Amino acid sequence: MNSRIEEFINNIQIYDSTDQAKIRSALEWAKSLHQDQKRASGEPYFIHPLGVASILVDLKLDADTIVATLLHDVLEDTATTPESIEERFGKDVRKLVEGVTKIADIHAKNKTIQEAENIRKMLFAMVQDIRVILIKLADKLHNMRTLEYLPPDRRKANAQDCLDIYAPLADRLGISW
Repeated sequence: MNSRIEEFINNIQIYDSTDQAKIRSALEWAKSLHQDQKRASGEPYFIHPLGVASILVDLKLDADTIVATLLHDVLEDTATTPESIEERFGKDVRKLVEGVTKIADIHAKNKTIQEAENIRKMLFAMVQDIRVILIKLADKLHNMRTLEYLPPDRRKANAQDCLDIYAPLADRLGISW
C-alpha cells in the first residue's frame, strides 16, 4: 500500500502547494477513517478511495474533487458527519461527498433499456455538480478493475450496472477510460 500512496503523492505534484496540502490532509484522514476496514480482496479498504482518486488525478481534476474522491465513502462506511467534512475541507467538498453518497444505491437490476435511460436522466437531474458524476464513474471503474474478488452474483450485478447505466453515461459525457 505504501508504494501506491507514494505514487499518488508523486502524481499530485501537478497541484500548487496549498492544494497538495489539502489533498494530503484528506488522504491521511480517509486512511485513518477506513483503517479497520478491508476490501473483499483482503487489502485495506483505503486502497479503493486511493485508486479512485488516482483515476481523477490522471484527468487533472481540481483539488476539491480529488479531496471529495478520497472521502467519497466515509459517510456510508464510517461515523463521519457531513459537518466534519465541511469543517475540515469546506462546503464544496461536503456537497460533492454528499452527492456521491446520495446516488450510491442506484442499480439497474433487471431494467429495460428505457428504464436504464430513465435512471441515467435521473442521475443527471439529482446532481447539482457534474463532478459528482465524474467521481461516481471513477468509483465504478475502480470497482470493475477489482471484480475478481467478489462472489459471482455481485460481479454480475456490478457489471450490469456499468453496462446499463454508467458506461452510457460516460459515453454521453465523452469519457472513454
